[in-house]
Amino acid sequence: MRWRAAFDAVADVLLPPQCAVCDEVLPVAGCFCERCSHEVLELPSVHCSRCAEPGAFDGGMCSRCSAGVPWEKAWAPFEHDGSVARAIHRFKYEDRSDLSRPLGLLLAATAADVLVKMPGVLVPLPLHDARYRQRGFDQAAMLTHVLATQEEREVSLDLLRRVKDTPRQVGLTEAQREANVRGAFVASEQARGLEVVLVDDVLTSGASAREACRVLKEVGAKRISVLTLARARREHA
Repeated sequence: MRWRAAFDAVADVLLPPQCAVCDEVLPVAGCFCERCSHEVLELPSVHCSRCAEPGAFDGGMCSRCSAGVPWEKAWAPFEHDGSVARAIHRFKYEDRSDLSRPLGLLLAATAADVLVKMPGVLVPLPLHDARYRQRGFDQAAMLTHVLATQEEREVSLDLLRRVKDTPRQVGLTEAQREANVRGAFVASEQARGLEVVLVDDVLTSGASAREACRVLKEVGAKRISVLTLARARREHA
């Protein structure tokens, strides 16, 4: 829209772009300064073909994906480490909702080729209402809207709801994470027959994404892909 372009132009003058990690003013719009860009880790070329977990696996898939996952493909352009991890932490936990635009633009730029092979409506992995009130914004929804604008894709906030306020997953074992999110989501019958791209900031163990995909599949979603900005390395016992 013309008004959005005009707003962004004025904002760039009044609020010059800053590095998402160290706040250094950038000479042009972007996400990271030169120093912090050296600590951006792209997803390794060798990774699981279904969930993008970094590493070499027999048959090209990790053991979990070999046993079956409810999505067609999950992918992220970056590892959850270095500058990308620090920027995401600031975005989510340091009240930096303004970082949604540079991070969303970064996701759009780096995932454009992959999104061509991920058809369907973009659906952010939702926060519970209590977590939304605490944080003041939904980071996945904000990233998704920036991505949708850049890629001219449809967004739906109505196909998936989080109905269980789950504790943070940090420090939990994989089994505990699975139990923690069981029953956390409800999918709308409107998802029946649709192709869906689930969007979030980070894929860690994948427990939340698997549960969300499971309930979408239960109501008849035809094909589900998962796209995140970063992919964490899973700890293996």
